[in-house]
Amino acid sequence: MSQAVGNTALAYARVWRHVDASDRVLGKLAERIALVLMGKHKPIYDKGLDCGDYVVVTNARNIKVSGRKDEQLVYRKHTMYPGGLKETPYKTMMEKKPNEIIYHAVSGMLPKNKLRDRRMARLKVFGGPNPGIYRNNFLKRWEDGTLTDEYVLKLDSRNKISAHSSSSR
Repeated sequence: MSQAVGNTALAYARVWRHVDASDRVLGKLAERIALVLMGKHKPIYDKGLDCGDYVVVTNARNIKVSGRKDEQLVYRKHTMYPGGLKETPYKTMMEKKPNEIIYHAVSGMLPKNKLRDRRMARLKVFGGPNPGIYRNNFLKRWEDGTLTDEYVLKLDSRNKISAHSSSSR
């Protein structure tokens, strides 16, 4: 008789999380996203395993920064040619590529190891409110009100009793 010891595949199942970045502070939001990408919110977290969830961020254009960072923050990259340092101010980056701002902030908060690229691949950022095809993957649950009685009845009509009893609580 052999029994599975340790965490099951269900424990490692990845969930899709949705974050609305409207009027959120960049650093605090990036920290929370990094924790979810690493899987630190799960009881099975292990620093050597990649057990984090997917994160979809919408409204990246409406992100805020504290202090005078909107005037002082500069993004740098190098083309690897002599004199190839390119500097982009925060305001220009916000106009052209608002999603790159969140990618850069989250990347800086993840550990610098072999799992970093895999974790960053699970982050999807959109400048506007439409997450595209990823809308169908979001976690739906009772607590946040996204799972309505009509939705449950549409899935299975035998849930009438359980749907009405839970809504009367």
